[in-house]
Formats: sequence, C-alpha cells, structure tokens
Amino acid sequence: MYKLFLRPLFFLFDPEKIHYFTFSLIKFTSKIPGFTAIFRSLYVVKGAKLKRNLFGLTFKNPVGLAAGFDKNALLYNELADFGFGFIEIGTVTPKGQAGNPKKRLFRLKDDQGIINRMGFNNEGLEAAISQLKKNKGKLIIGGNIGKNTSTKPEDYTKDYLECFNALHPYVDYFVLNVSCPNVGSHAKLNDKDYLEELIGAVQNANTTFEKQKPILLKIAPDLNEGQLDEIVELVAETKLDGVIAGNTSMDRSDLKASKELLDTIGHGGLSGQPIKDKSTKVIKYLSDKSNKSFPIIGVGGIHSAKDALEKIDAGADLVQIYTGFIYEGPSLVKQINKGLLKRA
Repeated sequence: MYKLFLRPLFFLFDPEKIHYFTFSLIKFTSKIPGFTAIFRSLYVVKGAKLKRNLFGLTFKNPVGLAAGFDKNALLYNELADFGFGFIEIGTVTPKGQAGNPKKRLFRLKDDQGIINRMGFNNEGLEAAISQLKKNKGKLIIGGNIGKNTSTKPEDYTKDYLECFNALHPYVDYFVLNVSCPNVGSHAKLNDKDYLEELIGAVQNANTTFEKQKPILLKIAPDLNEGQLDEIVELVAETKLDGVIAGNTSMDRSDLKASKELLDTIGHGGLSGQPIKDKSTKVIKYLSDKSNKSFPIIGVGGIHSAKDALEKIDAGADLVQIYTGFIYEGPSLVKQINKGLLKRA
C-alpha cells in the first residue's frame, strides 16, 4: 500500500515538509485505540534467531533506524511498533539550532537517493531529554551526539561531553558523529590525534557512571584505505566499542540525475542506493583488516533484504536504514527480518 498509494502522494510535496507531516500522521494514528496493535501485527517479526548480543546489549533484531530521522526523540516509541530492533535518535547538540538554510533536503527519485544538508538541525539537549523521559522501554535507544555549529574548535570536546553526560541515563549506547559533511569546521573532526583526545575524554566521563554505556564512532563512506587503516588503529588503541559505517557521501559519480539537477541542488550528503556498494566496501575492509575485532553497524543504501544481507556478509553485525525506509516504507524492516530468519 505504501509504495502504491502513500509514496506517490508524499513525493508530490517538499521532502522536509512531508517528513514532519508523516511524524504527525504516525503520532495521530498511534493514539487511535487498536492501531498500535495493528502496526505491530503488520510489521513486527519475532524469532530467537533474530536476537543479537553486542557490547553488553541484547537487540531483539539487528535492524535499526539510523540517526537523522527522529532527531529530537519525538517518535521513537511509535516507531518501535514498525518492527525495529533499535532506534538512534539525534544528532543532538547541546543547544538547539536551526541548521542550514532551507531548501536543504532533496530527492533523487531516479537514483532512489536523497541529498541533504540539514546541518544538525535539532531542538537541543534539554528537549531531547524531556522526550526520552517518556521512553516505554520497547527497544534499544542510541544517542547520536555532535557539536553546535557555532562552537569554536577548542571547545568541540566540551560539546560532546555535555551531551554525553546529560544523555547518559536515557540512552543505551552513544555514537560520536564526527563525519557529517553538512556542519562547519569539519576538518578537525577527521584528525586522528583529535579523535584520540575526544574518545579518551568521553571514555573518562563514562567511568564516572555506575553503569558504563557503549561508545561507537560514525565514519564517512568516502574514506580511503589509508584513512580506514587509521580507524582500525584508533579502535584498537582506544578500545572503542564499535563503528558505524557509514554516514552520507559527497561523491556524485555514476548518478542517473542530470548535472543540471545536481548543480541546482548544490552541496550536501548523499544517501540511499547510490552509496550502497561504497558503504559495503568500507564495511568489508574494516572487518577484514581488523580480523573482525570490533562490531560494525552497516548503513547506506539498504532498500531490500538482499541489501541488508550483503552488509552482514561483508562484516556488519547490525544494520540501519533511513533512505530505504522513505522509499520502501515500513514493510522493509519486516522483509529484512524475514530474510534473516529464512537464512538462519
């Protein structure tokens, strides 16, 4: 029904406006008696063989919703009824910020992709916490954290620590987002020496809590082999809990979209089917190079069960969807989980 009726209708409107409309629609329908049960009967797949135990957490299934969809933790309780095993909220920054000027979200329909330059638009730390206090405990929640755009380079670590310390009681794992191409002063976040400093500071903060939370690093899919080697070294040296591979891409090669359309859209991070193979290649390289010594969450271009299985075969322990969820609808989560059970 989604691909036949809802998607064509939704795609008639501005992507960012329809995103918020969809939020309101899901919120509204979930409040109607019986609808939550209907959603769960339609989309939730259960099975002991779907469970995954990673970094001290038990995931009901390995299919998650990537950060960027539910930035402000407004919809995670409702989205849990669509069959996800975990949901990552954020990216959350200490202060709320508007992000980049609109228009900043674009569909590439022929490529089944999206280009965005949202710029960490979110309502800030306190707003996210107020929503996370409503957690009904349906599934694992990850907290994706970043810095404010206006923050000076010497204060980047303070921003991450502020988010980490405040969110610690409310999320199950953390993701240090250092790879978004749509925020200013990006270069420092890719420097290995700075990453060691940042990870060390967050890990030290983690030890001050009675129960420590897993910490992961989200990397770009555009890294070359030398840079990926540095990531493998970094994880080994800092004993990070895992890596998310990867974020959106700046690459525009081999797209069906015309040069005119791409020039009109301008800069931004590309997600969806066009980055599927690039993401899978990064996952395989990290897994092989490290001898599978750390968990990997695979994300990028998953639009089918086959796509998800390719990521897992490449070395991913869990997978996340975002653009595929928009193009394929909530049945995608069910298809992936059924595909995993069929193979098990």
